[in-house]
Amino acid sequence: MRPVLSFPLSETDPISHPGPPPKTSDVVIIGGGVIGVTTALFLAKRNISVTLVEKGRIAAEQSSRNWGWIRKQGRDADELPIVIEACRLWQQLADECGEDIGLAQTGVTYLARSEKDLAKFDGFMKIAADHALDTRLLDSNETAKLFTGITQRYAGAMITPSDMRAEPWLAVPALARLAARSGVTIVENCAARALDVSAGRITGVWTEAGRIATSTVLVAGGAWSSLFLRKHGISIPQLSVRATVAATGPLPDIHSGAAADSNVAFRRRQDGGYTLAPGGSSLLYIGPDAFRHATTYLPALMANPLGTRYAPAAPASYPDSWSTPRDWQPDAVSPFERMRVLNPAPEASGLRSIERNFKALFPQLGAIPFKATWAGMIDAMPDVVPIVDRAAAIGGLFVATGMSGHGFGIGPGVGRVVADLIQGNDPGHDLHRFRLSRFSDGSALRLGPAL
Repeated sequence: MRPVLSFPLSETDPISHPGPPPKTSDVVIIGGGVIGVTTALFLAKRNISVTLVEKGRIAAEQSSRNWGWIRKQGRDADELPIVIEACRLWQQLADECGEDIGLAQTGVTYLARSEKDLAKFDGFMKIAADHALDTRLLDSNETAKLFTGITQRYAGAMITPSDMRAEPWLAVPALARLAARSGVTIVENCAARALDVSAGRITGVWTEAGRIATSTVLVAGGAWSSLFLRKHGISIPQLSVRATVAATGPLPDIHSGAAADSNVAFRRRQDGGYTLAPGGSSLLYIGPDAFRHATTYLPALMANPLGTRYAPAAPASYPDSWSTPRDWQPDAVSPFERMRVLNPAPEASGLRSIERNFKALFPQLGAIPFKATWAGMIDAMPDVVPIVDRAAAIGGLFVATGMSGHGFGIGPGVGRVVADLIQGNDPGHDLHRFRLSRFSDGSALRLGPAL
């Protein structure tokens, strides 16, 4: 019998993929989140030998800690074609998994408290029209009809009925099992310590379980990607911000989909509860990388100065902690083994805010029973779009990271794209916006949407 998984996942969950790793593999993927898992799956379907190594557990970090939204709404115009493909792939892969991952087409709604808030949706409405999405604007009366017993009178809303939701802690492990059945070797509790590079090209990966000979590596390590890449001379301006989440016990059905305003976000779950989060608030720990990349982040900070709060130092062993080593030897314990799963504590003030704001919207619910509370570290980029590229500095190295809170929904689309990049095929989408060199080639960064 398959063990019942908690949400979110952690290193206390049983190991499902114990290994050991093989001696050789065509491709090695570092990171067992949704990007790494789906890339491995698409490569294996093409009869390529793939080994995925994960320092902790599959999906135990942000891939099981996110809100579970699969949305086209509010996406960056350059991301949107990949997201549209990802939505199709989610439906396809859910069928192939043969498991109930809670996938449902229940829509995503952004709520506007004022006419000024409503006007902010105009930019995306133009993008939606270009891609023939079913996104539309609602007036105040139409918005009120979406929710049972809501007390807030909104100026209006933007809704995309075809957007979906799924249960992250079920979905990504199910995709990993599908990948394993397709031939992927997955090894949990196995940290990749370093690349083995000769004459500027990858020849292998050193893991805590030994060396894997390979010519191709994908780094899809989420919040840990920058630390791993910096050891090999590749600097990316990736930072991680902490976001707090709560899951209620079963509640009456006040809305079947996902919705958010500036104070609170909520999403109906498969078990009859709701996943709740603050409406856009996050915490940045100030560490070496935060100082190093401060100027790169200035445009984003100026555009949304109240969206991020700051703490003076990250806890020990976090990726950007002052005490985390920036260099280590392949035969020594690495920072990735010192913290198998990045499991930040939720903010007490954030939880109080979530409960207060949700209760204010739906007072008829009475006390809000929290079934679980957690936090996650979201790997962010200065322009709010990811890196999806090959690394020119090291032959055979590919990078897919910095999903900026968008990774779960777009995951299968990025996985398919990266699988084609690795094979040298046309990825089918314009990836210029997501190139690694945009931070060093002198081009001006263009901020993605804050929706």
